Amino acid sequence: MRENILVVDDEREIADLVALYLQNEGYNVTVFYDGSDALTYIQRETPALAILDVMLPGVDGYELCRRIREKHTYPILMLTAREAEIDKINGLTLGADDYVTKPFRPLELVARVKAQLRRCTRYNAHPDSAPENVVCVRGLVLNADTHVCTLDEKPLTLTPTEFSILWLLCETPGKVISAEALFERVWGEKYLSNSSNTVMVHIRHLREKLGESPERPRYIKTVWGVGYKIEA
Repeated sequence: MRENILVVDDEREIADLVALYLQNEGYNVTVFYDGSDALTYIQRETPALAILDVMLPGVDGYELCRRIREKHTYPILMLTAREAEIDKINGLTLGADDYVTKPFRPLELVARVKAQLRRCTRYNAHPDSAPENVVCVRGLVLNADTHVCTLDEKPLTLTPTEFSILWLLCETPGKVISAEALFERVWGEKYLSNSSNTVMVHIRHLREKLGESPERPRYIKTVWGVGYKIEA
């Protein structure tokens, strides 16, 4: 069964070009040029991944991202203007997994889509697909095979990206992992100067879900100038 990808962009040429490249890779693609129409769609359908432009008529990409994250954890890629760094931060804060700046190369976008879907496939892997692989850190339990995370026996709803970051930290408790290493291992891309914002926003999301503050964290601690760690 072919995976369905949602593309929302009011620039028809861009939306149609992205759809063509994705279809050539074997994906089903649903395209909307208006945010209101896309909102109606996401309320009744669950695509494998969504590509959302920030500036849209009707309902903007931020609101679409927020509404998706109310119920779903499937990957979201935001399309942003090159000069608008704040667009990237806002999208990540609302739960987006990645962003692509305009103008972009369609093949780069396709590569990012494939990377997110691979991560999502691992996140939802069948529990019998591999031997059980579990880490436990003071009431925090992660199962790498089922991608289930619990805190004090209560389930946490994590996106595939959040789970991957938390797993990397938990599998080597006490070891500091740099933002560069986290980014390159989780996103599978070369670390650039603005990549630290991407990691920082996802760390903040994790802390919120773990119910802790940066000032007095129970789990994720910042080692200034070095990276992040989880105490053993």
